[in-house]
Amino acid sequence: MAGTAWQRCRVHFMRNVLAKISKSQGEAVAAMVRTIFAQPTPTLVAEQVRVVADTLRAQFPAVAAMLDEAGPDVTAFAVFPEAHWRKIWSTNPIERLNREVKRRTDVVGIFPNPPAVLRLAGCVLIEAHDEWAVTGRRYLSEASMALLTPPEPTALPVHHTGTSTSTDTDITLDSLTARTA
Repeated sequence: MAGTAWQRCRVHFMRNVLAKISKSQGEAVAAMVRTIFAQPTPTLVAEQVRVVADTLRAQFPAVAAMLDEAGPDVTAFAVFPEAHWRKIWSTNPIERLNREVKRRTDVVGIFPNPPAVLRLAGCVLIEAHDEWAVTGRRYLSEASMALLTPPEPTALPVHHTGTSTSTDTDITLDSLTARTA
């Protein structure tokens, strides 16, 4: 879809990075890649991808190429509010949900038709949603979701007393304090 971002799981990306280097060098390279996710702002996150790639380029060109290619996908989380970052940069929650759908469908085995599979999967998703809503263990809190779409500014209502000669747009301090009293 146009205008959407693809968030590549940082855990799986790290596994792909470590597969390109020797085990003895793994911890140092992993520590350097983790600095990308420790940055506090989207600008610093993007800059750190470039810094890490440039630092590793001489000794680990394959890892630098991976960072160059996957940088936007690995750091897509940074355009969201910081409260969401820990939830977005890993695909573990969605993988857990997918495993639960698979476990439930494996129990049934054979379905009579495609809508039956959709009904079961839908029920599993509804159950997960209800669990998050009831236990207070929400995946993303309502407060953090509100940061994605700030409320539209609202105009103050114009109060007419009938005795004033002011126009509709004239609001005085006296008229505001009279309304709150």
